[in-house]
Amino acid sequence: MSNRRFSNWAFYVPYGLWIGLFVIAPVALIIYQSFLNLDHHFSLENYATFFKSSTYLMMTVNSVWWAFLITIFTLLISYPTAYFIHQLKHAQLWLLLVIMPTWINILLKAYAFIGIFSQSGIINQFLGLFGIGPEQFLFTNASFLFVATYIQIPFMILPIYNALDDLNPSFINASRDLGATNWQTFSKVTWPLTLPGVKAGIQSVFIPSLSLFMLTRLIGGNKVITLGTAIEEHFLTTMNWGMGSTIGVILIIAMVIIMILTGDRKSSEGRLTR
Repeated sequence: MSNRRFSNWAFYVPYGLWIGLFVIAPVALIIYQSFLNLDHHFSLENYATFFKSSTYLMMTVNSVWWAFLITIFTLLISYPTAYFIHQLKHAQLWLLLVIMPTWINILLKAYAFIGIFSQSGIINQFLGLFGIGPEQFLFTNASFLFVATYIQIPFMILPIYNALDDLNPSFINASRDLGATNWQTFSKVTWPLTLPGVKAGIQSVFIPSLSLFMLTRLIGGNKVITLGTAIEEHFLTTMNWGMGSTIGVILIIAMVIIMILTGDRKSSEGRLTR
């Protein structure tokens, strides 16, 4: 084996070990555990229970619905924000300010919002100046949706901003030279060409939102029940690891489906034909 080929293999070994230990092995362990019942015997009982139970099916619908809402609101906020930041002179500085909240632990951010939305929080103190009594903002669906959207916004803005940054300005100029309005330029040129960034943002937001469990407890007050909540219950409370792993496998399958649906098919087909 030549030195060059050996160096190539040596370069891929750490990568392969990382993928094997922290991606393949955990997924394989979850799949294996999903086929074990409470007596640790191989069985399809967990899957039968999941698909026959209206409770688990409703949790699945709730998870998809809330992930959909979070993704939609995040996209509606993030695209105009990314577009505005891209037009600024010091865009990289503003982008850094957008990224900075991701450096803070999600648990700390959740407790910060508990202080904001609580009965004695900043919002109710402000409303008290106008004689409005303390309102119940915490432990509501609206507060959960607000906090979840806030946390996910940077992960939507980044891929959209990168897509806008990669967009060739000559396409925009050509559209305007041909007499297109601002809306026509956006809908016919900017939006289609930045759609890969939008799809990447949807993947980055929708997939993690399917398995939220911490925010459902701390902010939603367990009024929002998702599959992530069920997984936590089975692993930490009921100790039914088999059922918890089964729900995990269902989530993995759902995530793979989302990645396929939001994948860039045209680019992959173009690579195959080259």
